[in-house]
Amino acid sequence: MHEATFRIEGDGAYAAATAGTDARVELWCNDHCDLLHVTGSASDEILAHVREEVGVQERLQRPDELVVITGDCLQRHEGDLIETYLARHDCLLLPPLRYARGAKSCRVLALDPANLTACYRDLVTAGFSVSVERTREIEAVTHDAPLLTLDGILPDLSTRQRETLAIAHEFGYYEIPRETTTAAIASEVGVERRTAEEHLRRAENKLVAAMIEYVCA
Repeated sequence: MHEATFRIEGDGAYAAATAGTDARVELWCNDHCDLLHVTGSASDEILAHVREEVGVQERLQRPDELVVITGDCLQRHEGDLIETYLARHDCLLLPPLRYARGAKSCRVLALDPANLTACYRDLVTAGFSVSVERTREIEAVTHDAPLLTLDGILPDLSTRQRETLAIAHEFGYYEIPRETTTAAIASEVGVERRTAEEHLRRAENKLVAAMIEYVCA
């Protein structure tokens, strides 16, 4: 099997809603509704787009994080979706769909790499702005994680969380003994010490929650 990740600029309402923001949306389609996981400071704007497009059944909201069960499936409201092209070329979509920076990212599977190429060319011919972010050949599977990749494990961190975590690592915060303080990290990021500590805790919590079942299995 072969896998490719297509990035499609401006494809759909959710992609458009993330343009110019730090918002990231993950979508799992369930035919009658969608499950959305939204991160970033623009979650209220994303929620407004969801209400307008498909409605909202339920939502759980925390700072920089939003989980939504939509009132209807997005596929019923948008016409020229990538699923049409995948079916045409015997390709499979690996959920979730990811929306960020005004684009939609799709992980696509095919038995023959020529099908992925044909699907890509068909999308371009149809007027989509498509780029291929990565490709790989799947040579082996395991019974518990047949398609496990870092893309499927790692959580989406907010821009500030990623920046603070990167600076903490660069400055030696995770060395033993520590080579810096949260005050120094905060100064580099340009925020208060308590704010920097909160960014680190949130980032660490997301990473541990995402990885714990694989580390402790």
